[in-house]
Amino acid sequence: MYTLLISPEQLSELQRSGKPFMIFDCSFELTQPSLGDQQYQSSHIAGAVRADLDRDLCASRAASDAASGGRHPLPSRESFAAWLRSVGFGNQMQAVVYDRQGSLYCGRLWWMLKWAGHEDVAVLDGGLQAWLAQGGAAESGRAASRAAGDFSLSVAKAALVTTETVSCNLGRPTQSLVDARGISRFKGEVEPLDPVAGHIPGALNRPFSLNFDESGKFKSAAQLKAEFQSLLARRDPATVVHQCGSGISAVPNIIAMELAGLGRTALYAGSWSEWCSDPARPVAQG
Repeated sequence: MYTLLISPEQLSELQRSGKPFMIFDCSFELTQPSLGDQQYQSSHIAGAVRADLDRDLCASRAASDAASGGRHPLPSRESFAAWLRSVGFGNQMQAVVYDRQGSLYCGRLWWMLKWAGHEDVAVLDGGLQAWLAQGGAAESGRAASRAAGDFSLSVAKAALVTTETVSCNLGRPTQSLVDARGISRFKGEVEPLDPVAGHIPGALNRPFSLNFDESGKFKSAAQLKAEFQSLLARRDPATVVHQCGSGISAVPNIIAMELAGLGRTALYAGSWSEWCSDPARPVAQG
């Protein structure tokens, strides 16, 4: 089964194989949240199920059982499992996730399925654009209703780190924070989304966009390994905790490190938006 990436050609083979699978369209636009649904209804991979970031992959900020804070709080594992069952997903299925925004948003579902204990999930490398370019079938309109699935939680296969843990390990060699936001936001020169500009002290900066080549596909494993080793500068990859603004764009860095053979590293899902919500927490700039 596929656990990291799947190519359009491999997805075509999977569709012909008779094995159980489900494709999820995770298209989303941060500044126009309703646009993802419109994009899906306009065109999506034939048979794909809609997975909206705000509606399906986040908890309400007022939810008492949210698994993280920040602008895009994680739902509890139990709530997420209930949603998977509602769309017909089962433990025996291969999951394939994609978007049309450079694999920025589908990584959220990839990570959440790992967190729920489901290993067989892969990102469609190159997204919808790559699928259409190789002649893959697409359709429009709303998704057809499906019978409920039988998904059940198992031991988490992805590590979730809390604000308390990040704070306790600040400045220690046991934690290497990697911030996936753009350079200007990391430096604190601009901050369009959160009330405070800057970054968590000691964090390293690797914008998530650096993981992709000009075609929108992930770079080679060798190139990613060289780039991350240069960034970490002898730090142990096992100490890495990924973060961004709200836990979304950090995931391409997680996938890239695993592609590079550096292991599956942890996510601080609350990220900068949760960190800077308390003025008592330290902030660095520059």
